[in-house]
Amino acid sequence: MASVNKINNKVRECRFFANEMTQQGLAERVGVTRQTIMAIEKGKYSPSLEVAFKIALVFQKSLEDVFSYDVAIE
Repeated sequence: MASVNKINNKVRECRFFANEMTQQGLAERVGVTRQTIMAIEKGKYSPSLEVAFKIALVFQKSLEDVFSYDVAIE
């Protein structure tokens, strides 16, 4: 059996509720590129713990409110 681990996020939703903050605006506040934010939102890249905390802080949310980790056994 193989396990499938996935980090889910609500970054796009948080940006929407933060006056529709742009990916570029979030990237500048966090210190990463717009492409990194785009990849995180699409689930193609898992952020470092530091970047995840910075994203949560920008939106004044807990880490768990923005990111979740699912483990599934196939």
